Amino acid sequence: MLSLMQVKETEQRVSDAIAAALKVEVEIIDADLVRVAGTGQVRAGVGNRLLRGLVNKHVLQTGEPVFINEPGFHSICLKCPLSGTCFYRAYIVYPIKAEDKVIGTISLVAFDEEQKKNLTANTETLIDFVGRMADLIASKVLEREMVREKIVMAGKLEAVLDSVYEGVLAIDERGVITHFNRTAERMFGIKKENVMGLPVKEALGNVPLLDVLREGKGFNAREYFINFHGKRLHLLVTARLIRSGDNTGAGVVATFRDFREAQKLAYQIITAQDMLDFNDIIGESKAILEVKAKAAKIARSNSTVLIVGESGTGKEVFARAIHTASAHSHKPFVPINCGAIPEHLLESELFGYEEGAFTGARRGGKPGKFELANGGTIFLDEIGNMSLYLQAKLLRVLQERQIERVGGTQVIPVDIRVIAATNNDLQDMVRRGRFREDLYYRLSVIPLVIPPLRERREDIPRLLDHYMRRFSRLLGKKIEGFSKEALELCLEYPWPGNIRELINAVEYAINLEEGPRILPESLPPRLRDEKEKKRSLPVNTVEIKPLEQLEKEVISRALELYGWTDEGKMRAAAALGISRATIYRKINKYRLGETK
Repeated sequence: MLSLMQVKETEQRVSDAIAAALKVEVEIIDADLVRVAGTGQVRAGVGNRLLRGLVNKHVLQTGEPVFINEPGFHSICLKCPLSGTCFYRAYIVYPIKAEDKVIGTISLVAFDEEQKKNLTANTETLIDFVGRMADLIASKVLEREMVREKIVMAGKLEAVLDSVYEGVLAIDERGVITHFNRTAERMFGIKKENVMGLPVKEALGNVPLLDVLREGKGFNAREYFINFHGKRLHLLVTARLIRSGDNTGAGVVATFRDFREAQKLAYQIITAQDMLDFNDIIGESKAILEVKAKAAKIARSNSTVLIVGESGTGKEVFARAIHTASAHSHKPFVPINCGAIPEHLLESELFGYEEGAFTGARRGGKPGKFELANGGTIFLDEIGNMSLYLQAKLLRVLQERQIERVGGTQVIPVDIRVIAATNNDLQDMVRRGRFREDLYYRLSVIPLVIPPLRERREDIPRLLDHYMRRFSRLLGKKIEGFSKEALELCLEYPWPGNIRELINAVEYAINLEEGPRILPESLPPRLRDEKEKKRSLPVNTVEIKPLEQLEKEVISRALELYGWTDEGKMRAAAALGISRATIYRKINKYRLGETK
């Protein structure tokens, strides 16, 4: 708010100077009729409000100057109780205007005949002069208001900078630090007063801001390792050039984020919708309850887990549930399918790369999945498809808990839990030289075998009902359930694709079904064909198969029953009445387990 009180010291100096030069008294009144400056007889009343001030009120209201030669007899004075006996002998009252608003008055006052003579000798010149003085005072008020607004704005800016999560640092065109917020203090471990006014290179070392000044171009979210007072800071930096009126560089403002905190936030956003716990694993069969109970126990440790199971059994669901139940559930869960990415790309996906590591490498480099999972869990699906070269690099990570990016020399420590999954028989792959034995033992500290759907058939109705309701809601249909015939087809089907195939079948049926219940005709043809195949066989007719085919099927069924572990193979051999060496030879002969 514009007020004469903002510059009362200046106004008093102006009043004293005018009074000395013109040999009259000067009085300055604000919009509330408070005397803010004065000379001679009125000086003692500075700070007091005028009791009457009829002329000043008139000028404040009209915004026009007034010259009164005979105080007490002027038309404005007629309502004054001192009319005819006023102690003023003559005076000029001029409005002080700022932004088209009258904020006060400045008066030249005569209290004796000599002063009156000075006022009346050259009235027009004095009115013009006092008008200029009014403009001077108004300009000082506006200037002070602008300064006040800048101070307030600077205070607000400082408050905003101190409230943001990122560290903020600014330098001027000479590279001198002009802003340094509280988050920057925390990140660098130094107080603002110790860096303000210092050259940025001297104060903070290799902070990459001078390059922006020289090149005239900023950058976004670039990763930097900054050495500062014996500490190695891993930061994500964004910098912007501050341009002056002539479009030249007037400084640089930069924001800093802790790299690992940025990783954590990114993966919280990315994986928030995929947070699963053991309650999300559907099933009450003995087989699935035993696996869930074991998984819940191992979730509390930080040991490496190897999840084994056929394709579609829900290995990633178990991995996510283990992560959610662990002490690191608030940290990232980072999945990667090792079988879905070409080997030459998988290395950079896992370990990241430095700028210029290969043709097409992104400027500034890129962190890998191990870095992104730091503090949390990395899930390596289809681990059996990883090449021996990458197996060796993975083994080093598990042993030393540190990585090197592709094309880099910097060792980066990582604190992660590794959960691997496979549908292969890794022990058999070890024997055939396709998987490192030392890595197998590192991965299988805690093995977890997920049973196929055909071994937990009592869970099929519950799974069918769950996904029926889910897809009915998504597709906007009102399906109440399965008909008796459709349910029988689902229960008799072997489900080679396990839960993934069951989900596919339910979605297919919901799309085709027009009635309130799913009928056999709406199920995928393969489910109906399976039953028709059984019906087509003549009664009491035995299908004749080659002896080797029968042997292969019998051994395969025994291994499915007892498991593909060493212990499972020994039990299968005992059940079949053959030796341990024989069952291994038959497994190699028939190439069993290669698709497991």
